[in-house]
Amino acid sequence: MIRAYKFLTWPTTGQQVALGEMLRDHCSLYNGALQERRDAYRHASKTSVKYGMQSAQLKEIRAFDPERQGRWSFSSQQATLRRLDKAFAAFFRRIKSGESPGYPRFRGVNWFDTVDFPKDGDGCRWDSAPNDPQTRVRFQGVGHVKVKQHRPVVGRVKTISVKREGKRWYVVLTAEQSQPEPLPMTGSVVGIDMGIASFLTTSNGGHVDNPRHGRKAAAKLEAAQRALARCKRRSKRRIKAVARVATLHRKVRRQRLDHAHKTALDLIREHDVIAYEDLKIRNMIKAPAPKPDPETPGVFLPNGAAAKAGLNRSIADAGWGVFLTILHAKAESAGREVIAVDPRNTSRTCPECGHVAAENRPTQEKFHCVSCGHQAHADVVGASNVLRAGLARREAQPA
Repeated sequence: MIRAYKFLTWPTTGQQVALGEMLRDHCSLYNGALQERRDAYRHASKTSVKYGMQSAQLKEIRAFDPERQGRWSFSSQQATLRRLDKAFAAFFRRIKSGESPGYPRFRGVNWFDTVDFPKDGDGCRWDSAPNDPQTRVRFQGVGHVKVKQHRPVVGRVKTISVKREGKRWYVVLTAEQSQPEPLPMTGSVVGIDMGIASFLTTSNGGHVDNPRHGRKAAAKLEAAQRALARCKRRSKRRIKAVARVATLHRKVRRQRLDHAHKTALDLIREHDVIAYEDLKIRNMIKAPAPKPDPETPGVFLPNGAAAKAGLNRSIADAGWGVFLTILHAKAESAGREVIAVDPRNTSRTCPECGHVAAENRPTQEKFHCVSCGHQAHADVVGASNVLRAGLARREAQPA
């Protein structure tokens, strides 16, 4: 299996300058390759330029501009061209599926923050010895950069990436390792119901509070955004204001990740099988379609967009998608089983008699079956139905 590791680095002032130049030059290569594709399609009878054609030109590009392109790793530049090729592949795939994607765009210097090295030892080197207290990573054109390795890297390092986040620099590794030993079996199974009032509720009655990190930081973010709006473009004050807004967003993102990791780890340690609702989160946070007034052209009727916007913010703030991704990754490492079930009517079905009706849930928290009179917490009922559906699906799968 492949596992990723992310470590903070401590580059010197000169190394920070070199890393910034590396990002700038790879960004220039990305934009130049994108421009070539656009020009070839527009002016050369809709000719398509592929990755292989652009990769074959790298040798000439490096010889023509040795100061900016020739100093960096050839493999990392190939990885940058592959990134552009993947963007076009995703663009055409979404068009074929009937979507309306945006055409791949040029990247600004401040929007190009990662350089990939496809192989350890080719333009980069992970230098970590078991008894060496100081870990370093070497990048071609930069030198040996100190790394704060807070946990050991298990397995053979395959790829290395350098990433800029604000004023900090990180190194991201992927390591190939054998399947780890699964956790001891607990004999426990659980269903989870994700929501807004509670982040999740388990079928055995447990509740995990919704931390609402985005809402707690909303006041500071609004103040920082107002200060940014008052700044003159390309001024030093604006650069500082942009950094302030980015720092606040980064803190919220890291808080969400921390909460998701801890919640997922608790579930993995306590249960062998975890069932959850297969929610279509992207569809849930879509804005409602406008309602044209049939009697007055150019005028639109109220469509509840303001109320829906508040719900969308709450769903995005909860971070269900991030949590489920982390849950699946931890379950794979621990030998646990995670099952997705159809979310339809999970909160409207009575667990006692099986009666399905919208009236069974009169309020957000209360469940009262109109057929048999069963009463319980609505989220617990939903989690119980999720667990029942997950176990039924598990039994129906062929061995």
